[in-house]
Amino acid sequence: MATKQRWEKIERVLANRQKDLVVVLEDVKNPHNASALLRTADAVGVQYIYIVDSMGETFPVNEAISTGAERWLTLYHYTWIRECLEDLKAKGFKIAATYLGEEAVSHFEVDYTQPIAIVFGNEKMGVSEEVLELADIKIKIPMFGMVQSLNVSVSAGVILYEAARQRLQKGMYGKINLDREEYERLLKEFLGRK
Repeated sequence: MATKQRWEKIERVLANRQKDLVVVLEDVKNPHNASALLRTADAVGVQYIYIVDSMGETFPVNEAISTGAERWLTLYHYTWIRECLEDLKAKGFKIAATYLGEEAVSHFEVDYTQPIAIVFGNEKMGVSEEVLELADIKIKIPMFGMVQSLNVSVSAGVILYEAARQRLQKGMYGKINLDREEYERLLKEFLGRK
């Protein structure tokens, strides 16, 4: 039986979950990066993570880094990036691909209050050509130093907290965003976890 305090915390967390802000991870391999990214996603209220691994490998999570965040997230697994992104587009999501090319716009210029899936690519190669082909918008974080990019988990933190800032300003936190059926399912699931 859940205590009143635990029940209230779970209700508060679910009231802040964003049903239409999702993360797509394309071939992210480093356990530190993957785990830190999941922890950040949970912290900003992302519920749905789409994991694409073209080799069909197990997603590498280090619980010491994630602090168990993966237990509170809904993880979808795909082998093909095109299938994943087409499924998201069919659900009405805009696809925002992180990309260092010239045509990418600053992550500050993106409207994250619309249904949006943010794609983060492999640590060495970034996102694939297929992602770039299917993306509605390409985004990058402005860089002012000698290096041209941030670690994927740091990039996710920067971008997701900009999304959270915009959503906070629009009053998208603190009320139930999830479909009622999904809210009830997650409430039951969360209450059953330790």
